[in-house]
Amino acid sequence: MHRSTIIVAGGSGKRLGGPVPKQFQAVKGRPLLMWTIEAFHRFDPELALIVVLPKEHFDIWRALCLGHRFFIEHEVVAGGEQRWHSVKAGLEKVEGNGLVAVHDGVRPLVSAKLIERCFAAADEKAAAIPVVPVVPSIRETTAEGSRALDRSKLLAVQTPQCFHSDLLRKAFEQPYDAAFTDEAALVERMGVKVALVEGEENNIKVTTAMDMRLVELVLGPA
Repeated sequence: MHRSTIIVAGGSGKRLGGPVPKQFQAVKGRPLLMWTIEAFHRFDPELALIVVLPKEHFDIWRALCLGHRFFIEHEVVAGGEQRWHSVKAGLEKVEGNGLVAVHDGVRPLVSAKLIERCFAAADEKAAAIPVVPVVPSIRETTAEGSRALDRSKLLAVQTPQCFHSDLLRKAFEQPYDAAFTDEAALVERMGVKVALVEGEENNIKVTTAMDMRLVELVLGPA
């Protein structure tokens, strides 16, 4: 079955700081986004890769690819105002009916085993997402103050989120809703059950300088 991956890299990186967006900041000498693309290419060199970037970042990315001699084949697509618009733009470039994964451009530590688990579960169940247990204690704010939540019943969602491509296309025919947080929520709104796959503790989304240091540590010596 034909497989594609949409890598969404539209962030400005304000929380991480620095002069460039977080997906372009260097980790072990190369932009973060290159490590993410490479993880999927390593999983399957035949995988169709679609990278969604803000239009104004196209020239920066092209220059980075040339400068780092990064020649893994991928199609670059202009993203939109919100994640919903960016994923929709990437989905328009997915060919045929098969399986499609949507992954955060700043999750560079995703393993081939996790990608395979997600694709396999989506192949069987039509929609699948990786999840991990919530470790910190969680509280919910209420009108009266706050209350503790039972974290044993809570799961943190990761990417790649994988789907039958025709199902995801149908989900994106629904009107945009600001409450949309991820692709799974959009699919569930159509009444489709999303399968849960065991995620990975290391599959972090880089948002802070501490996250960058953790990525360097996990990647190991150059």
